[in-house]
Amino acid sequence: MEILDWTDLSEEKPMTRICFQVCSAVMLAVLIACGPQPAPDTRAADEQAIRDTEAQWSRDAATSKDVERFLTYYTEDASVLAPNSPIASGKEAIRATLKPLFGSPGFSLSFQTAKVEVARSGDLAYTHGTYTMTLSDAKGNPVNDRGKYVTVFKKQADGKWKSVADMFNSDLPVPAPAAK
Repeated sequence: MEILDWTDLSEEKPMTRICFQVCSAVMLAVLIACGPQPAPDTRAADEQAIRDTEAQWSRDAATSKDVERFLTYYTEDASVLAPNSPIASGKEAIRATLKPLFGSPGFSLSFQTAKVEVARSGDLAYTHGTYTMTLSDAKGNPVNDRGKYVTVFKKQADGKWKSVADMFNSDLPVPAPAAK
């Protein structure tokens, strides 16, 4: 019985060369099949889950006007970038930033998602949209604001999406300075 010499793949031994090529192709196919498989693309389902989350978040803000309930949509280490304020990082700082708004007489808030973009990895996403907010001024007159927002979401271990960063600002022009 002749033992194949894999180091000699010359033209004189075509069977050895063919055997080597077939074995190499089989080994390559096995390696590819055993390698890590890409995660399934869940972006469409994730986008819908985020749209549903934002819609519920807006309904909760409009109906409950409860800052504690509003805070449940943020991660513990989230940041809110409100206009004319420093960055509020963590739920305590976010609470301190939002509580005066939610406690204001005549307060109302609603927002509408315009776009959701989910990362291929399925763990991060961002949204942007518009909001309307009403507050009462010092004399009790309603002040209506409208603007836009960007929110970054992160998928949690339980599969829910929560905001890790939230930024909003007004579309209205800056009021003119008071005359002196």
